[in-house]
Amino acid sequence: MEEATINKPTEERNKKKKKKRTSLKSILGGDILATDFFRRQAKLLVLIMVLIIFYIHNRYASQQQQIEIDHLKRELTDIKYDALTRSSELMEMSRQSHIEEYISNKGSELRTPTSPPYLIK
Repeated sequence: MEEATINKPTEERNKKKKKKRTSLKSILGGDILATDFFRRQAKLLVLIMVLIIFYIHNRYASQQQQIEIDHLKRELTDIKYDALTRSSELMEMSRQSHIEEYISNKGSELRTPTSPPYLIK
């Protein structure tokens, strides 16, 4: 009878040692998630996973915004150059010599005055 009680604590220690051992099979099989540690820390692990997902989403969104900003900067530069080109074309068309040539091609009798304007008092 005494032998049974003496062997009992050693058997319990051996079982605890076996339970504490983690093998590759228990990790890949998912048995490690059923341990006491993971059960107690489940809320913390869920919080960490949510924060990781938020971090990844935030980084992705900021990269998308940066790409959009670069695209808009290039578009703005193109529009500025286009506006400069149109402005120079307008300046060319509004020169007096160009206007006189345009009017003479249309067959109008208008001419540039050769005498200075009169001042009426």
